Amino acid sequence: MSKEIILYAPNSGTIDKLENVEDEVFAQKMMGDGAAIDPKDSIFTSPCDGRIVSVFPTKHAVGIETKDGLELMLHVGLDTVELKGKGFKSFVKDNDTVKKGDRLLKVNLKKVQKEGKPLITPLVITNMDLVEDISFKEGKIAAGEPFITVTLKQ
Repeated sequence: MSKEIILYAPNSGTIDKLENVEDEVFAQKMMGDGAAIDPKDSIFTSPCDGRIVSVFPTKHAVGIETKDGLELMLHVGLDTVELKGKGFKSFVKDNDTVKKGDRLLKVNLKKVQKEGKPLITPLVITNMDLVEDISFKEGKIAAGEPFITVTLKQ
């Protein structure tokens, strides 16, 4: 029997397909598959239970691994690495254990927008070789609601 993993919305907002993200790396799924959210809140939470694999030095992205070995990357905004951490605060560090809903990042959304960076936030599964199927909710979503359903290969 296939195992399903539910990933929960890291923020409230509107869901969009990765193909619609205005960044070739995400739109062409070069890093993996998933979905994106146009965030409404400054706090980003963990979409699952897991271990923090990496917090980028610029605090714009966090890598998480689930106990099943699924690797995720939450990437807040597009081209936000160029902000060099300005407007970003991390609540976690590498190797921390997190539970679904734990705070990961706080982002000054107005500052990011003022710098001309889109806020759209991809949540990408970076090791798709483990994945048999992926689906996601569409439309509006609240933080903590089921967001992406992943079926693992047997």
